[in-house]
Amino acid sequence: MKLDILAIAAHPDDVELSCCGTLMAEIANGKKAGIIDLTEGELGSRGDVPTRYAESAAAAKILGVPVRDNLKLADGFFQNNEASQLKVIEAIRKYQPEIVLCNAPEDRHPDHGRAARLVEDAAFLSGLAKIVTYDNGVQQQHWRPKYVFFFIQDRYLNPNFVVDITSVHDRKIEAIQAYSSQFFTPQSGDGPQTYISTPDFLDSVIYRSKMMGKMVGVPYAEGFISSKMIGIKTFDSLIQQVT
Repeated sequence: MKLDILAIAAHPDDVELSCCGTLMAEIANGKKAGIIDLTEGELGSRGDVPTRYAESAAAAKILGVPVRDNLKLADGFFQNNEASQLKVIEAIRKYQPEIVLCNAPEDRHPDHGRAARLVEDAAFLSGLAKIVTYDNGVQQQHWRPKYVFFFIQDRYLNPNFVVDITSVHDRKIEAIQAYSSQFFTPQSGDGPQTYISTPDFLDSVIYRSKMMGKMVGVPYAEGFISSKMIGIKTFDSLIQQVT
């Protein structure tokens, strides 16, 4: 299945916290989108790997994405090296996305910045024909996405642009709460208190979306960073801001 947008993130739940509103908004506009989790989140203090798979599948159903794969890299220890790059290249060539969304270039969790560099490098290398990869024994075609955009996570980073997610914000929160072992919900399971398991953490995610939305005069938005200049065809692409 060829996808228009592929979100590739270090951990299950990174996408939900950071860019799933954008995926849902684009799906509503007729785009095809999918998610690749680099790791199984096996080092998480709460829950376990089978639980994370069940939660990520439930979240994917809420988001309406037809594709969610896991590359099973080592949580906390994967590196931006040839072996990891080839796995990401294979995923990019399999789905041939026009746009890739990936982790923040620097953040509280060291996996996030490392994943950002890994995905950005793999997206470039995926376009080189002399790098040979296979999918189920069939040689893949080389493919380079047109854009790689970094989403914003725990630390505030100044975005290059924001996407209005007002129409899907409630579903974004529902998708986050599908990870009931990780985040606070009335049904949260037992486990140690962590940075992300308090009610205040989810509030901070909502406030971030409100802050991004306020920048452009909408209730909720998600921000992105691009290392490549963004162009538009017409001024009609711009959001009408309240003055």
